[in-house]
Amino acid sequence: MKVALCFTISYEHTLNKEHIWRKWIEPNKDIINVYFYYKDYEKIKSSWIQQHALPSTHIYETSYYHVIPAYMSLLNYAFTHDKQNQWFCFLTDSCCPIVSPKRFRYLFFEFYNKSVISWKRAWWNITFHKRANLALLPNELRLANDPWFVITREDVQCCFKFTRTQSKLYNLICKGGLANESLFAIILCGYKRLDKAICSVTHVADWARMASPTSPHLFKEANKGDIEFIEREINKYEHTMFIRKIAPEFPDDVLNHYIYEYSSVEDGGLQIRDPYLGQKILIYLFSSLFIYICMNWYLETIYNM
Repeated sequence: MKVALCFTISYEHTLNKEHIWRKWIEPNKDIINVYFYYKDYEKIKSSWIQQHALPSTHIYETSYYHVIPAYMSLLNYAFTHDKQNQWFCFLTDSCCPIVSPKRFRYLFFEFYNKSVISWKRAWWNITFHKRANLALLPNELRLANDPWFVITREDVQCCFKFTRTQSKLYNLICKGGLANESLFAIILCGYKRLDKAICSVTHVADWARMASPTSPHLFKEANKGDIEFIEREINKYEHTMFIRKIAPEFPDDVLNHYIYEYSSVEDGGLQIRDPYLGQKILIYLFSSLFIYICMNWYLETIYNM
């Protein structure tokens, strides 16, 4: 099983902390695939990002209000590119890891069969704000989800099925704008899989100090407010994996402290479960039995000679 890190990048077409990401991925490179969705390939200067960029045939027109084409294209490509991809993590150019590689590996093998997505009833006035056209949907589908989350391969299949069999509803939701903040909760609800998902924050973001009317706080200085927020959120959410939005100038040493040192004591006690342990035991037992039978046959043959 593997994890697909699905990035969307725009504007400068960079990853704010590429060196941090590359170092963080290295210990788990056996279970991680990386994918980048972009707007203009010519703007990409990093050879690493170029190496992991989607083919141009999978790039479609997107905007802040209409980003679903990027989500679905990333899912389509990553789903078929490696059939071992089990978790699909949506990320942006300003996202960063905020837990150790060991803890991330633990979370994956412990919850690989669960989507992790924070969702709730839409909290805005749906008749005034046209987001996802929720006012035109049945009451039970008037839902909201964090735009950055983790989804399983099984739930990705539900997304594909929804776009095929519920195309009118899918297009209606997308035309409302900001559909990425409702669509996935709606899909999982429709297929009765929402209650099977883990309702939890995966990407911590500070919405109390917003950088703009539509964007959370941008971490730049690692000031007292930043430190207090980061530590509070790491301790609050068991399934925390990433943080946004991190500016390029945010101190690397502070970020590395929280990734590699802050939870080192807890990480030391992690027992990473192998989901294939039962299969391995059966293979070992059958192999041992086969060898035993073969050895008996060989010895009997030699004896009878």
